[in-house]
Amino acid sequence: MATTLSEAYRDYPLQLHHIIPLDFSSLRTLPETHAWPQSEDGHHDDDGSGSCIPIIDLMDPNAMELIGLACEKWGAFQLKNHGIPLSVVEEVEEEAKRLFALPADRKLKALRSAAGATGYGRARISSFFPKHMWHEGFTIMGSPCDDAKKIWPNDHTRFW
Repeated sequence: MATTLSEAYRDYPLQLHHIIPLDFSSLRTLPETHAWPQSEDGHHDDDGSGSCIPIIDLMDPNAMELIGLACEKWGAFQLKNHGIPLSVVEEVEEEAKRLFALPADRKLKALRSAAGATGYGRARISSFFPKHMWHEGFTIMGSPCDDAKKIWPNDHTRFW
């Protein structure tokens, strides 16, 4: 049994078509593969609890339990009182904008392998859904230096 995320990904490799996202800049219409049906109730969960991603306060003594519940129900959460300076958050957002603004052929230089955990591509959970998500992603575990060298061969030193 796999004990790490990297081992689990290695043990369950994806097909190439489950890794490569759409080239969003070349699309003029929504492909059928990405057209999700409208929910019957509009914008709410069946239990009536709303549709906002949970906001978890790291100062809350139950933060670890709340994170676990958010991951189980939503697969995502937002943190507050995390102690990360706003300037660092803004710098990460700017780098993400710079990365995703690149042409598809540049981003594909750091394409995640079929058994890989890191790199550019669709979220690994995409293949579990009947339709594709309208997104692209870049997973980083550890240092982003190797992938940065592939994408920005002459401009990667800020990732050291």
